[in-house]
Parts: sequence; C-alpha cells; structure tokens
Amino acid sequence: MDYFPLFVNLKQQPCMIVGGGDIAVRKMRLLASAGADITVVSPVLCDEMREMVKHGKVHWRPAEFSLSHIAGQRLVIAATDHASVNQAVFAACEAAGILVNSVDDPAHSRFITPAIVDRAPLTIALSTGGGVPVLARHLRAQLEAMIPHGWGDLAKLGSDLRVLAKEKLPDTAARREFWENVLAGPIPDQVFSGQVETARIALTEALEKGQQPIRGAVYLVGSGPGNPDLLTFRALRLMQQADVVVYDNLVSKEIMELVRRDAERIYVGKKASNHALPQEEINLLLVRLAQEGKKVLRLKGGDPFIFGRGGEEIAELAAAEIAFEVVPGITSAAGASCYAGIPLTHRDYAQSVTFVTGHRRATESDADKLELDWARLVNPSETVVVYMGVAQAGYIAEQLIAHGRSADTPVAIIERATTPQQRVVIANLSNLAEQISAAQIKPPALLIIGDVVKLHEQLNWRQL
Repeated sequence: MDYFPLFVNLKQQPCMIVGGGDIAVRKMRLLASAGADITVVSPVLCDEMREMVKHGKVHWRPAEFSLSHIAGQRLVIAATDHASVNQAVFAACEAAGILVNSVDDPAHSRFITPAIVDRAPLTIALSTGGGVPVLARHLRAQLEAMIPHGWGDLAKLGSDLRVLAKEKLPDTAARREFWENVLAGPIPDQVFSGQVETARIALTEALEKGQQPIRGAVYLVGSGPGNPDLLTFRALRLMQQADVVVYDNLVSKEIMELVRRDAERIYVGKKASNHALPQEEINLLLVRLAQEGKKVLRLKGGDPFIFGRGGEEIAELAAAEIAFEVVPGITSAAGASCYAGIPLTHRDYAQSVTFVTGHRRATESDADKLELDWARLVNPSETVVVYMGVAQAGYIAEQLIAHGRSADTPVAIIERATTPQQRVVIANLSNLAEQISAAQIKPPALLIIGDVVKLHEQLNWRQL
C-alpha cells in the first residue's frame, strides 16, 4: 500500500492554500465542502477566489509565501504555477510536521487528494498514488453512475438509529442480521425515492418490537421501447438486484440479458388473443412472491403507466400492504418518434398529441370493434399515436376518415422502434391497411397519425 487512506475531520480547522488561481480554487472548494477554516496566501486572486473572500468564506493574505504563514495550520496545499514556491512550502511544512500537498507533484507531497464520490456522510475516495489521476477520475465517474445519491441519506438514517439498535438488539450477531435484512429489503429503495421519514418509521417500529424488517417488495419498472441504452440508472440497478423477474412480451432480449444471472425469470407475456397469464393472476403472483420475502422486479415494455396496466397491479399490492415502487420508462411513443425523426408536436404542424390503444379487451369477441372517441381524434392540428394498433389499423383509418379526418393524413408505422431492426413505413389513412400488409409489419409496432409525419424525411437523423 503506497498511501495510508485516512479521512480527516477538518471542520473549523485552520487550513491554508498557497496560490490564488484556478487550481487553488478547485482545492479551495474541496476544503470548503469539508468545513475547513481556509486562508489563502497569494499576491493576486482569480475572480472566483475574490468572490469567496468578499463573502467572508475564506481569509486572504495578499503576500508572497513566507515561513511565518504556516504557523498553526493543520493542513497546507501548495497550488501555485511556480515549482520553487511549491517546493518551499513543502520543505517548511515537513520541518513543522504539517500535512502538505503540492498539486500534481507527489514527490513534494505528504498526502494526495483522491477522486471523491460524495454521498455525505458516505464518502468514497479513489487514488492511483498520484501517478494516473485521470484513471481515478474515470473510475469515479463509473461509481457516480452506480451509487444512488440516496446512499448518503441511508447512511445518516442508520447512524441516527444506531443507539436504538444497540439498546434493542444488544447481541452483535442479531444486530448485524437486522442491518443485513434492512439492506436486502425495500427500506433502501424507500430512501432512494425520497421517502426517508417512511423508512425511518418502519425501522424504528421494527426495532421497538424486536422484529426483523420486512424484506419482500415489488418494483414496477419500465424498460423503455427496446434499446437497452435507454434504460434509466434506477431500472438497471434494480434489474441487477432482483430475486425474481416477472416480464412481458415487449421486453427485448437485449434488456433481459442485463438482468441478474441467477434471478428467477417468470414470463407473463401478452400477445393478441394469447395471454401467457391473465392479468388477475399476474396481480396475485406479484403479491405471493413479495410475501415470500423476495425482491420482485415487474419488468414492462415502455412505461408502466401508459397502457401497461401498472395501476391495476399496484392497486392489488397496496391492498395486500406490499411495499412497492414504480420506476418510469421511456414510453414507446417517445422512443419511436425520436428514433424516426418525427416530433410529436411542432409549432407548424401539431399543437397537441393524444395516445390511444388499438388493442381490444380480451373479453371482446372478434366481431366486436374497437371503440374510441373518434370525434375528438380528427383535429388536423393534433397528432394521434396508436399503441398496439396494427391489427386494427384498417378499421381505425376508416373511422377517422368517416368522422372527418382527411384521407390524405400521413401515417408512420414504426416497427421495433429504437432497436437495430427498426423499420419506418410511411402511408396515409386511405392506404394504411394495404401498406401494413405489403410491408408485412409485425408487432411490436405503433402508428403516428398526423401532419408531423411529413417531417420524417427531413429529420430522420438515423439516415442522415
């Protein structure tokens, strides 16, 4: 180990920076975030440093460095453009036994400043010994993406309840098991979603009663329109933590490959007239799995609350008092329109957009026809997006024309949106069914109806 890692409490401690330029400012920010009492020694200051002095956040000694300046300092950073000055600062601090750092000069530093992931009170520091700071910053960027900001709140919550935990669970092994169950259950996710007080109450009640915290929970996660790069960080983290994954037909194979390898996988996909599992049974399945103490990922295509029946599922979970969370995903309309270069609204073409479903209820017979509020869908300044509308496309076009929408209204049929297999077929209401048949369009696909489709050729950035 080249350097001994050490976290130093600098709150209200005298610390000095020699130098008043941009490098000094970066170090000043770090010390200020740690609560240090900062003095800057430099004949001149950059604008940001001057502002800090003006507002009383740092002290300024407008002078060249001298030995007298280090008296009483806990820590000193040399951040000038002059190697001789930095070396003089180092020599003086070494003689006085004061911790010193010369920026980008490990040979004249008693400590180095690491790359930091700040989730106070949780802090992660990375160092390459001063040799390759770019590598440390690269690793920090990866950790920033992997570690939710809520970990700091969780650490503080655990610290706040530490005394109570010791009182109620004096046995070390029992206390360790308690906190392990906390981390494996829904409590961290409540904190990450901003429900800190809810988590505090649940933990306090569990400790007061001497019980282990509830572990089972369900997470309704939108997987987006198909491209795994469009997942949210939150979705990806949950996919890699789940004990069991309940997933739909619209969840792409590429996204399923990102799920934790040893997680149990249950397919409940739905296709037209072919449901692997009825919705009511899916609802009960989610409840049962959570009651078994499992972390359940309910993975849905697009967004859970846009034609995903997510509301029905969480109603069942709420009735059964199961902890749950909903993680939004990019809905197919947004993904498909962006990847096809078709803005859903545009100042010159459409001032509003409506999402409708072209899928009949499972209880309807083949003789029954889809019924929508056709009269309000014929406004030429409105874009209409039809989910699951391929099978009913001919009937949808007939009804829109019959209720007053122009037969020449352009329509984009977008198949497997956002994936490498994406296809865009342009038609109009009068020939929509024929174009779908000729192109042999297969679900998943959606329809975008309206004058904004005219922009496809110009704005189709994937083909430019």
